[in-house]
Amino acid sequence: MKEGSLEAPTRHPIDWESPDFYDETKLDEELRRVFDICHGCRRCFNLCDSFPRLFDLVDESKSGELDTVASADFKPVVDACTLCDMCFMTKCPYVPPHEFDLDFPHLMLRYRAVEHKKGLTEFADRQLAETDRNGKIATKISGLANWASNTDNKPMRNALERVAGLDPEAALPKYASKTFVDQAKANPIVVNRDAPAFGRKAVIYATCFNNYNDTDVGVAARAVLAKNGIETEVVHPHCCGMPMLEQGNIAEVAKNAGIVSKALKPWIEKGYDVIALVPSCALMLKFEWPLIVPADEDVKLLARATYDLSEYIVDIAKKNGLAPGLSPVPGGVSLHISCHSRAQNMGQKAAEMLRLLPEADVKVIERCSGHGGSWGFKTKNFETALKVGKPVARQARDAAKGFVTSECPLAGVHIQQGIDKLGGDQAKPELVRNPIQIFAKAYGL
Repeated sequence: MKEGSLEAPTRHPIDWESPDFYDETKLDEELRRVFDICHGCRRCFNLCDSFPRLFDLVDESKSGELDTVASADFKPVVDACTLCDMCFMTKCPYVPPHEFDLDFPHLMLRYRAVEHKKGLTEFADRQLAETDRNGKIATKISGLANWASNTDNKPMRNALERVAGLDPEAALPKYASKTFVDQAKANPIVVNRDAPAFGRKAVIYATCFNNYNDTDVGVAARAVLAKNGIETEVVHPHCCGMPMLEQGNIAEVAKNAGIVSKALKPWIEKGYDVIALVPSCALMLKFEWPLIVPADEDVKLLARATYDLSEYIVDIAKKNGLAPGLSPVPGGVSLHISCHSRAQNMGQKAAEMLRLLPEADVKVIERCSGHGGSWGFKTKNFETALKVGKPVARQARDAAKGFVTSECPLAGVHIQQGIDKLGGDQAKPELVRNPIQIFAKAYGL
């Protein structure tokens, strides 16, 4: 046995189809086992709000130990977990193969799965997780949807708070009037046949966010890839299921994995790599799906073929060499490394990508932005999300760079809101939604 994360952490398949997984007595025993270890260690105290809540719960109990904490009081600890995986990937010394076999995020997932099976997931949360359905509707009425969600529209935002629990100050994603998939079909792109990487092919998994919301990121990615000789196709068979995973709806995630993996299998068999435009979605395809449906060969094939976007650009640079024509981007960049980029265990690929630019000036910020998917939009969480993300916002402001960016589309906007909240006389960096847009700018695209 080796302690202190001296070996690479390993994860067990999620046994969500077993009756024991939903046995509340066994779940409580495991919660108490793990919480007692966490209480004695406290290495994760500054990662998210789950751990301060747990430690306060124990410290304020009658005995100062877990034995006098009621199981009903565990729920706020679970609710604060955003499934970012940072405790498992970067902090915990007791993850497998350590004999303590501790996986805090997947234990929180199990608790939520039990809640979901009991029908305790709130109606509004279930509706917010229907990102494909919501996106298909909202793109058809994007003007109205964006008007209603604008933070300046106080009456509508107050109504959204009452109906869906969304904080009136939280900046919600805007919707495009035309999906990225449709834009790609309508705008064929010319591939640079003189590029060193010409001959490589990739299918871009658009993801819900880049298909329905921020299509400009997909457009920039496609342009950079074409400049580098990469033939691309754009598809969006279905949501990856991350919003469902956050709610413990594992069966729906398994269903989504089957749909997407089967749709992408023919492309992989034709020699295409797979690129996911959002780190959370790449994490699902690469790591979470194989743990949820470990016997599905299509899912295994897809996991092996999938790249994060910045990971793919770096791979081109290393294996083939980039197409010439990159120019410096003045002002410098504060780059936030998203939690789900870090959880892919691939290194700081976005930083590596930006450092390929001439005269690169990159300040890396490797800390949670505090947003945590839809969690950070909620009235009950928004102030906590800003508090957790405050060190990131402060670093981005004080770095005095011209731009701030993150691969996580929600984190970037959240960091910008955090900078605004800090105030001060310093010049504020311009938000760029994704590092690939800076790369496209350097190519003059």
